[in-house]
Amino acid sequence: MKNIFFMKIIVPMAGRGSRLRPHSLTVPKPLIPIAGTPIVHRLVADIAKILDEPIEEIAFILGDPAFFGDDVVNSLTKLAESLGAKASIYRQDQPLGTGHAIMCAEPSLSGPAVIAYADTLIRASFNLDQNADAVIWTKEVEHPEAYGVVKLDANNKITELVEKPETFVSNQAVIGIYYFKDVAVLKGELQHVLDNNIINGGEYQINDGIKGMMAKGKTFVTGTVDEWMDCGNKEVAIDTNTRMLNFLTSDGDQIVSNSVTNENSTIIEPCFIGENVVLKNSTVGPNVSIGNNTVLENVTIKDSLIQTNSVIKNAILEEAMIGNHVKYNGEFTKISIGDYTVVE
Repeated sequence: MKNIFFMKIIVPMAGRGSRLRPHSLTVPKPLIPIAGTPIVHRLVADIAKILDEPIEEIAFILGDPAFFGDDVVNSLTKLAESLGAKASIYRQDQPLGTGHAIMCAEPSLSGPAVIAYADTLIRASFNLDQNADAVIWTKEVEHPEAYGVVKLDANNKITELVEKPETFVSNQAVIGIYYFKDVAVLKGELQHVLDNNIINGGEYQINDGIKGMMAKGKTFVTGTVDEWMDCGNKEVAIDTNTRMLNFLTSDGDQIVSNSVTNENSTIIEPCFIGENVVLKNSTVGPNVSIGNNTVLENVTIKDSLIQTNSVIKNAILEEAMIGNHVKYNGEFTKISIGDYTVVE
């Protein structure tokens, strides 16, 4: 008989996402839609599916309320409630590292929990090893020297975390998702890190808390995901959008809305097309996501992301990422471009 645990998910997401500017100037990176769904919404829902346990609480660690405002809080609260969980909102006022971010959610750090950094997406089907004290989620990679990796013993237990190894350690890269049988143990180690001002790279790191647990004999194993998709900058966000569209299409999901107005236009799948989108004399796809209420006229577009309420005319676009409330006419004579915009 399966034991039922009431799980928590802890989501540090206080960063501003500077590598994804200008898109992250007005929308926090974890809330930027990929294939029609905000990154953090899709990540948390996929983790809940893998856990296959009741989720009691989802704790979100946000940054400055001026940037992570009421609309963000309301969106995350609805996300938690949709999974039958309570939302807890915490703030990390200063960017002092991953370990510090987790400790900002100190009242929620008890019992079984998954900690997941909100800038990646995954596909996975493994079962959590509930006998282990902790599970570090990993992905097999071709170039482990570019990542933080785990070192394994003969029994496939993790003995060490190695950052960007110069000689081969393993091909299992750490992806920023962790399960703890009792996250209070990690809390105790991170408190030690803070109390003793143990800093790496100018910040308090989760890895130093994990190393403290390992030193006390806690058992760490890997959970290997099938797919790991980054959303850190424009190029990888577009690639992740393409991969996610293909997964959703393979799953049989309907990702083209019935409310699309199609006037003499062609849609080449896979594409996500949101509500009340208007397509006029355009070719869309493959690998394109278009947000609600956007209008395309005389446009050919592939391998791209367009968010909501935008109007795009007379353009040939490839590997484009366009935000909300954008007006773009490829036959422009007047132009107004904001900070960090790139036109190539």
